[in-house]
Amino acid sequence: MILILKKDVQPDGTEVQKIRAFFENFPDINLKMVEFEGETRSVKELHVIGPTHNVPEEVLKAMPGVETVVRVSTKYRQIGRHDVNFVPIGFTYNGIKFDQECLHVFAGPCAVDTPENVEATFKKLKEMGVETARMGAYKPRTSPYDFQGHGAKCLPWVYELAGKYGIKVIAMEVLREQHIEEIFKALEETGHPTGVMLQIGTRNAQNFELLKAVGSQNQLPVLYKRGMGLTIEESLNACEYIASEGNRNIVFCLRGVKSQLGAPHRNLTDFAHVPVIKRLTRLPVCVDPSHTIGSKQASPDGLMDIFHVAAQGVVAGANMILVECHPDPDSALCDGPQSLTFDELERFLTDMSIVREAYQKRVNTWSQKIVREMTEAA
Repeated sequence: MILILKKDVQPDGTEVQKIRAFFENFPDINLKMVEFEGETRSVKELHVIGPTHNVPEEVLKAMPGVETVVRVSTKYRQIGRHDVNFVPIGFTYNGIKFDQECLHVFAGPCAVDTPENVEATFKKLKEMGVETARMGAYKPRTSPYDFQGHGAKCLPWVYELAGKYGIKVIAMEVLREQHIEEIFKALEETGHPTGVMLQIGTRNAQNFELLKAVGSQNQLPVLYKRGMGLTIEESLNACEYIASEGNRNIVFCLRGVKSQLGAPHRNLTDFAHVPVIKRLTRLPVCVDPSHTIGSKQASPDGLMDIFHVAAQGVVAGANMILVECHPDPDSALCDGPQSLTFDELERFLTDMSIVREAYQKRVNTWSQKIVREMTEAA
């Protein structure tokens, strides 16, 4: 159960004290005050944790200071849709809006290699009108002998080059709490020329201490990748870990699940879950076709599987795409076989624009049908 409080109620005010006194009559009930800023107002919620089946909802609704009472699943108290009438879905970070209506493409190398290649990538993105990118500094690898990223030493020049070419947000994976500190330090030392979205990779999808660490700061948004072998429920509970620490600026990423049924692709594509995540939560949804497919094989129609799979996500309403690109994929130190060339990236963006238009036509057609049926019924 969640009590959404009226906007003028103070956390230590008499209204809240009366509510707390009321709940003293119910054993095993704990109350947690949650505050966050919406676009139009500050929202305060009292989360009622414990057995609430005997708590009279009508009494709570009548209490001073209570705007509404919502019974919700205990699993998704923070990321659920119970308060969308009070706080719009999504967030704005460094001038970029992330919600369940937008579509952004984050393109770039899985792991940063040289300043020359990073600059070439940012320059190309600017030419194509793209203000978001992916750049890996800390890269977990299956083999301990593979390139695992340059780490903190590359952060200053990556951020400076991003600022030079107008890249506003970079998705960057972190593997431990120290990496968050290094990112903050590099941003501060370079004068914050860009923004960073902290990425939780699939291998850390249930690293609960890392989830708490990214959630305990609210300056940088979080991109959470579904665990390669986790159910949707398990992955959403991991996002709840992040949000319960105070950071609700989360994007949920589908990246394929580990299954031999996905062969010859690297993973079995799970992009049919885009509308499921949007229905269950208030989170924008990202798709990662590069790690789902793992190669650049093309169909007889000439389109790569990466294009087709990304289209599945976009036509289902995805709000963000992670796609790997590199000036010279053959020389890339990580995931070269699945990285698009710049020419291929241009065609990819054109294709996604076509599919996005198809999605919007689907939504508009359906909305018009509903309006017609309501009008006829009236």
